[in-house]
Amino acid sequence: QVQLVESGGGLVQPGGSLRLSCAASGTVIVMSPMGWYRQAPGKQRELVATITSDDSTNYGDSVKGRFTISRENAKNTVYLQMNSLQPEDTAVYNCYGRLMENVYWGQGTQVTVSS
Repeated sequence: QVQLVESGGGLVQPGGSLRLSCAASGTVIVMSPMGWYRQAPGKQRELVATITSDDSTNYGDSVKGRFTISRENAKNTVYLQMNSLQPEDTAVYNCYGRLMENVYWGQGTQVTVSS
């Protein structure tokens, strides 16, 4: 059974940084793409960043220049380095991974940016 497990969320002050991780288990096939979406209360889910197995990346406009996505194919793990965090980045962050015709999601991790 394929599972994605996120870690690294938490509370951070404005201007701070966090690093999220998402590890896939239950498969030896490299998932592609992998990435992150987020959803804040009362708002639609939005794309944060995606990355393919050959490291091609795509970012949502609101995080460009502040967030960096990376991955380790051997571990089927994707990372999200978040810098210069602002209160508007507060949301539940979900990672996902595509494996052939299926898309798998993690359980979500809360990121709260507040002083």
